[in-house]
This record gives sequence, C-alpha cells and structure tokens, in this order.
Amino acid sequence: MSRLQQALNRLNADRLKGMRRGVEKESLRATAAGNLALTPHPAALGSALTHPHITTDYSESQLELITGVHATPETCLEELLRIHQYTARSLQDEMMWASSMPCRLPPAETIPIGRYGCSNVGRAKSVYRMGLAYRYGRRMQTISGIHYNWSMPGVGSDEYFALIRNFRRHAFLLLYLFGASPAVASSFVDGRQHELQPLSDGTLFMPHGTSLRMGRLGYQSEAQASLAVSYNGLDGYAASLHEALTRPYPAYEAVGLMNPGGEYNQLATSLLQIENEFYGTIRPKRVIRPGERPLHALRERGVEYVEVRLLDLDPFVAVGLKATTVRFLDVFLLHCLLADSPPDTPAEIAEIGRNQHKTAAFGRQPGLQLERGGKPVALADWAHELLEAFGPVAAALDAAHGTSDHADTLRAARTMVEDPGLLPSARVLDVMRQDHGNSFLAFVRAQSRQIHAKLLSLPFSASEQARFAGLARQSLEEQKAIEARDTLAFEAYRQQYVSPERLQLTQAAVEPALAAV
Repeated sequence: MSRLQQALNRLNADRLKGMRRGVEKESLRATAAGNLALTPHPAALGSALTHPHITTDYSESQLELITGVHATPETCLEELLRIHQYTARSLQDEMMWASSMPCRLPPAETIPIGRYGCSNVGRAKSVYRMGLAYRYGRRMQTISGIHYNWSMPGVGSDEYFALIRNFRRHAFLLLYLFGASPAVASSFVDGRQHELQPLSDGTLFMPHGTSLRMGRLGYQSEAQASLAVSYNGLDGYAASLHEALTRPYPAYEAVGLMNPGGEYNQLATSLLQIENEFYGTIRPKRVIRPGERPLHALRERGVEYVEVRLLDLDPFVAVGLKATTVRFLDVFLLHCLLADSPPDTPAEIAEIGRNQHKTAAFGRQPGLQLERGGKPVALADWAHELLEAFGPVAAALDAAHGTSDHADTLRAARTMVEDPGLLPSARVLDVMRQDHGNSFLAFVRAQSRQIHAKLLSLPFSASEQARFAGLARQSLEEQKAIEARDTLAFEAYRQQYVSPERLQLTQAAVEPALAAV
C-alpha cells in the first residue's frame, strides 16, 4: 500500500468534510464599449475599505468580490453568484469585464488607483498602490484573477508548507487545464518587449498559450525573482520575507518616499512595501488581528490556510469559476498535502519558474517538454501521471460525500489532456475566430454583456437586495468611524506600520489602533 493511500486511510469522513474554501474574484468595471470605467467605486456598493464582500483591488475600477468560508463548492459559488447579482444591479451603464486580461485601457497615468477615504489606513492602502505603479506599472496591475483559499482541520504549518512545495511543483497542470487568457489587446503591451504574435488588428496572442496572466507579461518582477524564496518551513520562509520587507532596494530608494510636491510615492523603499506585494502562485496565510502584520501573524500562530493565486477568470462562466474547477482544486490540494514532499532546492525553484513560463506561453504546443529533476518530461505524460495519482484522493472524497463528482472532474481533465482543443484557452481562441473576427476586445465585450444580462435576469429576492444594501450602508458608517478615531499623523502611522519591530513583536505589544493595510 502506498504512503498516499495510508495517509488517506487515516483521514475519516469528518476530516474530509471539514475541508473549507473561499473565493476572492477580481473584475475590472468596463463601459458598454469595452473601455475601462473611470468612475468612482459605486456608492451603492458601500465602502471599499470596510465592506466584507465587495471591495477594490489595485484600481478604483477593479472590483474584488469576496465570499465567506464554505463547507461545499456549491454554497461557496452560490454566495459568489449573489454578490455578483447585487454588484451588477449597482453598476450604472457598466459591466464586469469577463477576462483576466484587461479591457481597453486609457493612458497608464490615468488608470485610477484605489481610493479608501481619509483615514490613515485608507491613505496607506492608496500609497501602497502608488508604490506598485512606480515599481511595476499601472497596466500590469489591471490584470484580474481568482484567489482560492483552502484549509483542512488538523493541518499544521509544516504540513501546509509540504503542500505548498508540491503545489509549486505541479502548478503547471492547473495553468494548462484552467488557463483562459491566450490573447490580449495589443495596446496592453505598448512600449514593452514581448513575444506575442499578431492575430488581428488590435489583438495579440500566443498560438499555444494558456495563461498570459501567469506568463512574462503578468505578475512578474525581476526584483522579486532575486528572492528565490524557499518553502521548506515557516522559519526560512518568514526570514526571506522579513529581509525583503526590511532591506532597502536601490531602484526603489531612487524613487523616494515622497515627490517634490510632498505626495507619497510609496510606503517604503524596501524590496517589498508590505507582505501582499510578494507575488507567488500560492501563499501561506493566517487571519490577522486588528493592527497585526501578516508576517507577525504567521510567526506567532502558524499557517491557517493557503491562498491559491494562479486561476484565470473563466470568461464563459458568470462568476468566472466552475464548480468542477473547485472540485479539481480540492483533489489537487489534498494530494499535495498527503503525497511525499521533499525539500525544495535553488535548482528546483528555478526549474519551477521555467515550467510555469513554458506552460503559460506554450502549454498546448504538441509534445511540449517541461523539466523534472533536471531531465526533460513531456507535459502530457506528467499530467497523466498526476491525474492517475489523484484517483485515490478523488475516490476518498467521493466516498465521504456520497457522490462521483470528484472522479468525474478527473475524467474531464484526462479528456482535456488528450484533446487540448477542449481547453478553455483553446475555446477562447476558437470563439474569437468564429464569432468576433479574431478580436480579443470584441469577444470579451460580448461575453461581458451576456454575463451582465444573465446576472440581471436571474431571480434575486427583495430580502437579498435589502441585506446587501444594509451591508453597504454599514460599511460606510464603519469607514466614517475609523476616520473619526484617527489621531496619529499619517507619517507617524506609516513609520510605525512598516517598522521591522512590528514584524516580530509579541501580540501584546502590537498597537491596536494601527489597522492592517
């Protein structure tokens, strides 16, 4: 009997049913013509600072819709749908852009950065985003995705880091199966070097690409690539992050904290301003207390859940995510948790990065070779090996839930490996070609309009409308209360928040008045 099967046998149905998940989904607000909406965050959606379910990400025009924690994929996606329905009803002549790659953007300097009011924490959130603009450019920050938060009872930090190591090794499979961004508006790369090919006037693509969002055009940073963070344990991970948060970085020192007019350029001149700036396909996470830094929370109380960050929006689905995808993720993550997970090495970390870029740019290329342990391996062969290994995990989950859903999603994945034409990335290009003259903007605009109309047509009770309206009002009141409580000058607040001491102080010494950025 394999070690994986032995580990599965030790998990009873209650622990398997104890798996929890939640979703954070980003979408740009776009006009009916497919342009970025330059209007403020809609008042009907409440405060982006304090609303529990509806906020913004980088841009004032970039919605982020957040579910609670759920015991089943179905209830999670039902809540996500209700949040979408209320949001769609609150948009005036706008819609949510259905693709991860952005709509037609204005000049970069006019892309609006998120605004969160006049409180110290609200100002800090905006200054942080200004720092991202200087460091990576505003266009890159308009790329949207889905983050999937996952936990299981009885799992400790060491086990979560073992999961993360395996996840990173096998993440190419998720990019292959669920990548849905093989094309982009050509204006997105104006002035940038790229390897894209022209598809039509105004559209560029990678013929065999799966996820431009996760490739070299997406969330990549030469500065962060120098970190080579190891995931062999909490102490090493925390030390790497601590150094990046406290070490001055010459290029960012040159930008400076403030401009000559006295406005802030960034929160800090270190390689990372705050923990959330660290890009990665998956992160160890912990719910933070008021005023607490995320790194301190991890050091103090350990990993509580993982955040999967590599999912593209599915432009063919109203909420951007299918239940079958969620079930596949559950199987994938549980396998990563239970399978052997040797320590990573600098050589393997570099290999993982190359595999990610190859799959993002060339994933559907026949015979594509990845690297495993310094040797070439066909993507399709490795994918089939993994799907075969996932079988016992899917069977255990199906037995616990009395379904065949997880085995069914594995069968669908095998079919897509055998026929790449069925992949979302291939389907996007097919529909673009058949119905939209190979125009990325025309395709996504049509999908976004269709989804918007569907969201408005679905039943939505008066009580649900009233509940969300109440949440919006309450969030505005909470923002006002935060602003009224502020007594500290912003510069003093900023210095306290980014101070190295706050990354490792005991909880009793954390100043509760400092809300998290």
